[in-house]
Amino acid sequence: MKLTTFRFSVILTIQTALLGIDLGVNIISLLTRQSNAIMLMLFIIQDACLVLALSVLLLTFFSTYVFQTGLVYLLYERFRFTLIICMFYFVLTTIVHLWSLIMRWNHLKHNWNAIFLSFFVIQRLTSVLYYYYYKRASLRISDPRFYEEVEWEQNRLRQANIPGN
Repeated sequence: MKLTTFRFSVILTIQTALLGIDLGVNIISLLTRQSNAIMLMLFIIQDACLVLALSVLLLTFFSTYVFQTGLVYLLYERFRFTLIICMFYFVLTTIVHLWSLIMRWNHLKHNWNAIFLSFFVIQRLTSVLYYYYYKRASLRISDPRFYEEVEWEQNRLRQANIPGN
């Protein structure tokens, strides 16, 4: 399937919007600590957007010529760290959300103990890596070489099949 400019623009717009929503929730959630219902809704929206963002990224991988011809390891080599960061960020975000809500609902206030603060800081620092690597991957996957048969893929496949190499 050939990647058209319009299709790429739509996918990139969706991915950017999902990153923007995530960033917005990270900022707004600090300001809405007084309402449990608002916090819960923001956390649900953020987690849903993270799952949707990873799904959109994977769908762009699945639509490449490289994936469709069975050269999945090439995509995995190039985007492994991005996928790991995405999953790690989602897990950290979910832990922070659950912990925050449990503490809030059990104590009717938001207590910041050292362990929670550590998770919170790690989650926020990981968010910066997530934004960078996700955006980078969404731009790199638009490379036309991933959508058409090119010589470097064939050479790499031939090298993998040569015994003694």
